[in-house]
Amino acid sequence: MMDIRAAITHYCKYQERCHSEVRNKLFELGCRGSEVEEYLSEVIAAGFLNEERYARAYARGKFRMKHWGRVKITQQLKFKKVSEYCIRKGLTEIDPEEYEQKVNGILEKKWSELKAEKSVVVRKGKVYRFGVQRGYEQDIVLDFIHERIKKQP
Repeated sequence: MMDIRAAITHYCKYQERCHSEVRNKLFELGCRGSEVEEYLSEVIAAGFLNEERYARAYARGKFRMKHWGRVKITQQLKFKKVSEYCIRKGLTEIDPEEYEQKVNGILEKKWSELKAEKSVVVRKGKVYRFGVQRGYEQDIVLDFIHERIKKQP
């Protein structure tokens, strides 16, 4: 039988993980009940598992690489059962100025891609849905759209 302690340590060292991912992996490895909690507390004590560090890395990565907004990042972290405290700490990794630039840049690009769309209402709807699906706050997306329409000749 494989060494579960070594396997779970390697799993946590390989990349940042949240508690629910490690718990699921332990179940996959055949652990049950108190055994799972024991291994979980060992990797936490050894410093290989830290949910705040995970939330920070997750938020930073999804924002920079996938251009997700705060709403989507928060939803995904909640889905992974990360605590509210760690989610708030994770979101501090996103620089407000960089966030604003990213939102405006992405929405501006989408707005330009839809130049051929004759109906302003349809264009606004598409840009709005795109921004919200990306996880950006509704009010930020709406503000962008209103500013964009004011600029048009």
